[in-house]
Amino acid sequence: MNRRRFVGLAATSLFGIAVQISRVWAQAWPQRPVKFIVPLGAGSAADITARLVADRLSSIWHQPVVVENRPGGDAIVGISSFVSAHDDHVLLFTASASFTPQPYVHQALPYDAQRDLMPIAGISDVSVGIAVPQSLNVGSLPELVDMVRKEPGKLNWGAITSLDDFVFSGFLKNQSLSMSRVPYRDPVSALNDLSEARIDVALAALALSLPRVQTGKVKLLAVVNRQRSPVASELPTVAEAGYPTLGYDPILGLFGPSVMTAEVQQKISADLQTVASDGSIRERLTPTGQIVDFVATDKFVASVHAEREKITSLAKMLDIHPGQ
Repeated sequence: MNRRRFVGLAATSLFGIAVQISRVWAQAWPQRPVKFIVPLGAGSAADITARLVADRLSSIWHQPVVVENRPGGDAIVGISSFVSAHDDHVLLFTASASFTPQPYVHQALPYDAQRDLMPIAGISDVSVGIAVPQSLNVGSLPELVDMVRKEPGKLNWGAITSLDDFVFSGFLKNQSLSMSRVPYRDPVSALNDLSEARIDVALAALALSLPRVQTGKVKLLAVVNRQRSPVASELPTVAEAGYPTLGYDPILGLFGPSVMTAEVQQKISADLQTVASDGSIRERLTPTGQIVDFVATDKFVASVHAEREKITSLAKMLDIHPGQ
């Protein structure tokens, strides 16, 4: 056997051994407790779902799965904590909407989400509604648009999350509508003001807005998602109402660090699919305004990419530049 052939066979053997070791490592993962970092507070859709998922995965993995809430700073606090861990036993549980708009909102970030966050899989679609005070004399999204058009600048809207801000601002510009923007740090404060008619429009998760609908202080006009919500099936989607540019789907899921191997990524995705197929998970999440909808790794990666492209397009329309 000549030297070149020997080296080639040796390299092939080493590669095969490395692949086998990688597979064994993935099967052995996790080797210790796992932590989910949620960059939102207790009671949020992400928090509720993370705790249910953590409980089920703990049984599958035979290791404790702890949920740690790290809210604040437009999710920067939680994501920074996750990225700085550099540990494949520390995962981020959130929607991509928590970080995709950040480059256009903040001067500098302590991480690069495209480089440092590895999408693993999605588990649920959070239903977000367009809400108005009960006292506002509109009963549909087209009626709201007509009112804003007839009285430019009179109505205002609550800007809660960065993605909502981009989408709604883009919608207003696209429709040549004028409304005053009122910034909020959290959705609860915005919905409290909406209930008292101090603001006229807000985009918020149904989990937070439906209790206020039941008190008779708030009404919902549509959901921004691609499909209607099971807990408010009478509400049309924005596309059905005639305004598809207002649509987006906040998908909650898991993200891993850049140090995570593809084998571990695929193992977690498969285990998350097992959790999503559990009927009790659906029963628990549906009343919170979520639609259990497992999204495998490839499609989850594609959805994050599509969301980035949507924000880039909206930023260009609104003349907003990264770090501005």
